[in-house]
Amino acid sequence: MKTLGKIAIKLAYSAAAIVAAVAPIASAVAEDGHAAGGASYGPIGAGLAIGLAVIGGAMGQGKAVAAMLESFGRNPSVGGKLLVPMLIGMALIESLVILAFLIALKA
Repeated sequence: MKTLGKIAIKLAYSAAAIVAAVAPIASAVAEDGHAAGGASYGPIGAGLAIGLAVIGGAMGQGKAVAAMLESFGRNPSVGGKLLVPMLIGMALIESLVILAFLIALKA
């Protein structure tokens, strides 16, 4: 479990470094709407946004299913009681991914 925490910390630092590196480019693009060469970074941002949303949604759904299966393994009599709330939670997670997709299409 400690290894997973170290990986999460490294991932957070990497994400912060990427945001710090991209922030000047984003502010320059926001000023005139296009980069110096006339290209727009909107499709790249949309692709990154939907990619991150899909990764987050997949991780959330995986954790939800893993937790449900673990609790079902510990107490098999609650299997029917856990299925419906898990499915509702997964539908809500998936709706956020679909919302991110729609926002990315708008960009």
